[in-house]
Amino acid sequence: METYTSARALIDASKPDRPVFGIRPHAAAQAAQWFLKNFPGEVAYAYKANHSVFMIGALYGAGITQFDVASIVELEDAATIPGVNLHFMHPVKSRSAIRLAYHEYGIRCFALDTEDELAKILQETGGAKDLQLFVRIAVPAKNSQVPLERKFGTSGPKAAKLLVKTRQVCDELGMTFHVGSQTTTPDAYINALEEVHRLIVKAGVVVDAIDVGGGFPARYSDSHPAPLSAFMDAIKNGFEKLPVANACRLICEPGRALVAEAESLLVRVDARRGNELFINDGSYGALFDAAHLNFIFPVRLVSRDIPSAELLQPFEFWGPTCDSIDRMKGPFLLPASIREGDWIEIGNVGAYGRAIGGRFNGYGSYLEGILLDEPMYTMYPVQQAAAAIG
Repeated sequence: METYTSARALIDASKPDRPVFGIRPHAAAQAAQWFLKNFPGEVAYAYKANHSVFMIGALYGAGITQFDVASIVELEDAATIPGVNLHFMHPVKSRSAIRLAYHEYGIRCFALDTEDELAKILQETGGAKDLQLFVRIAVPAKNSQVPLERKFGTSGPKAAKLLVKTRQVCDELGMTFHVGSQTTTPDAYINALEEVHRLIVKAGVVVDAIDVGGGFPARYSDSHPAPLSAFMDAIKNGFEKLPVANACRLICEPGRALVAEAESLLVRVDARRGNELFINDGSYGALFDAAHLNFIFPVRLVSRDIPSAELLQPFEFWGPTCDSIDRMKGPFLLPASIREGDWIEIGNVGAYGRAIGGRFNGYGSYLEGILLDEPMYTMYPVQQAAAAIG
């Protein structure tokens, strides 16, 4: 794969006819190194966020050797990585997936949130005595862009009862939760750990591990989260207050926070109609979050120079398909003179953009190139310092 100093250099050199993923593996590596250094426990990457070989290679090279997988396909892919520790953390799994994970791939770590799922795991593993079982509890979403508590998680007396039953049949008992994707303030973790505290006391069980899940944020044009250091402090303080033994493990499962900054999407303007730009990728491709969750990604014109005095104005995007929901309303701030044939860099799409993209209407095919410059926005002090020096 070709390497370029920037998105502008890629466009000038390759003159592409398809959208392009501009990949910054060094950004993923820097994010991983920061988490490994600053999170007060173990770091397991949420595989679903982006499983391209460049992302996985960068994270693994930086020291990430634990992965949270949610399907057999993810498990089979991740299992090819030497020396990894896989966590099967989807709370609802098919019987065949449980059997394959345990008997063929040696997975011992499973999540659950009902007694039925516990029974299923025990039946399909043959009543195994070496299981690491994590009971997922429901916690309220607070300042998250994508709340997740409605689909999974148990609470109240049911949660306490499930903890007791799970404790009786597993080798290691864990508790886990998810505060919601793109959570911008650390108080969500404070509240969640307080609920963990209450349930441990109510159930009266010994807990061997606490998994705080994902939810750690990235920077976008409309989202300015608290510093990641504030999240680390809140989790550390909350964990230290829990009624658990000193040997209790603390785990996190970041996805977005590790890879969002590590990819940009380069798109061409195929038409302009007033403040509407028709581009060659959209909601059926890498811009699902912009269309359906109203994420406002950072953007910049990269195919030509513009006068420094030229004003920016708000635009919305239409994708290339024939479907009228293929719309990203933004607003995306770009030069007033933008026109057909221009190329736009849409930054910080490394989380879920590539993973969700489909092939509707025959679109969804991308070129790729490695970019050596820094992300458009960053949460990491190392990158901020590098950008300032550059």
